[in-house]
Amino acid sequence: MAARPLQLRCKTKTGQHLLSGLNLDSKIGQLKDKITEVTKIPRGALIVRQGYPPKVIDISEEDGPLSSLPFRSGDTLIVEGDRKLQEELQQQRMDNVIQKQSINSKGILMRKVVPADNSCLFTSINALMNKGVIDLSCSKAMREIIAGVVMSDPINFSEAFLGKTNNAYCHWIMNPDSWGGAIEISILSQYFNVEIAVVDTQSCRIDRFGEDKFYKERIFVIYDGIHYDPLIMEPLDPSLPVQTIFPTSDASVLGQAMEIASEAKASRQFTDVANFSIRCLVCQKLLSGQSEAQAHAKTTGHINFGEV
Repeated sequence: MAARPLQLRCKTKTGQHLLSGLNLDSKIGQLKDKITEVTKIPRGALIVRQGYPPKVIDISEEDGPLSSLPFRSGDTLIVEGDRKLQEELQQQRMDNVIQKQSINSKGILMRKVVPADNSCLFTSINALMNKGVIDLSCSKAMREIIAGVVMSDPINFSEAFLGKTNNAYCHWIMNPDSWGGAIEISILSQYFNVEIAVVDTQSCRIDRFGEDKFYKERIFVIYDGIHYDPLIMEPLDPSLPVQTIFPTSDASVLGQAMEIASEAKASRQFTDVANFSIRCLVCQKLLSGQSEAQAHAKTTGHINFGEV
């Protein structure tokens, strides 16, 4: 014989709701599911009252039948949510999200700003190869590495490739006012046996130097047209060290780098060195061309520019 239907209503601050599909054999847990479905109050925070004056009904035995509760068809249940319990449940959900992030991701890829002193590329790469430590005295040694590689191989590093004679290039790169670029990145990639991924904020692409060498590790620098900064992984667990070198097999870090490039492009955090008029966003000075931007960055340390 089918159990007798139990027609109940529940009343909350937002109105009344019909609780259909229940009978005396239904479980208390099913009642809680129905109430949560129509009221949106978390089932773990439900408080149910009945009668006059209203008394709290114990609904903790979820496997117990509704026949064990003092309900009759036609009754209206007064339902509210325990605010403290709701806050605790919300905190539990947030903790679960953080825990899930900790499992799925080691941290967040972030830009670490280095000085605009004409050696930003060398400072950035050196920092990435040394656990994120910024050493402003490293540029001379990095330039010497590049000059040594170029000088030792005049066939591959010819005037046609360098745009100047081998000897002239070696003198040029040792000048602290000379900026590094694609040639220097390629040389340092080979020297350190690491792929160097350059995140370009203007083109919103990633150029991977050393990709054809199939290196097992990769580092990231971000480039806005006139300035390089290293990208480091800040761990979600503050007790862990930052990460600067990543397996080339880890596509998730490339994804984070692409997000950084997209956000930077959307907010126009780049300088079009081919044809641009820009304003220094620090002191508002109007500048024209790459040479003026470089000179301004060198004399003031300002590296935040916007196109006019």
